[in-house]
Amino acid sequence: MIAFVRGEVAAVTLTSAVLEVGGVGLELMCTPGTLATLRVGRSATLPTSMVVREDSLTIFGFLDDDEKQVFEIAQTASGVGPKVAQAIVAVMSPDDVRRAIMTEDVKALTRVPGIGQKGAQRIILELKDRIGPPTGGHHATSEVKPQEAWRDQVQQGLVGLGWSAKESEKAVEAVAPDAGEMPDVGALMRAALRTLSKA
Repeated sequence: MIAFVRGEVAAVTLTSAVLEVGGVGLELMCTPGTLATLRVGRSATLPTSMVVREDSLTIFGFLDDDEKQVFEIAQTASGVGPKVAQAIVAVMSPDDVRRAIMTEDVKALTRVPGIGQKGAQRIILELKDRIGPPTGGHHATSEVKPQEAWRDQVQQGLVGLGWSAKESEKAVEAVAPDAGEMPDVGALMRAALRTLSKA
């Protein structure tokens, strides 16, 4: 229904961003990795998926079309609603999800909050023919960031999720060697979240 939203970022909260489109503020539910790429006052374009329920209309925003596609396919598995589908793309990259399903990696899927052993097995069974192989795609952020800006974004994202500044800093340091020339904020955010969940 609404394929994407382009506008100025009016606000960023722990779980959502508000984009101003033609004088109207649209609230998009986003993953920490997506939120970490947004800056209030800057323009952004986010692919979106609209979920219509009897009592609500919710718009989910994504880093790119690949993430959106995995979010939508995940919901075709029985027992997977938008909340769990969003948790999947928050914890895993689209290709990680495809890989986990193709290789029947139950353990990888159970790392997602809200997915247990049985749920993971059901997702694998129901999505194996639908999800497709890994695409080898790399997340494209809306603009090229200076090499060190990612640290600030990932740390802010983690603090926003409730981790302390000290814990967040430690997680950022842990994933810093993986940053490379063109840091992928979403991937680094997921890696930082994984180090914190192990701690």
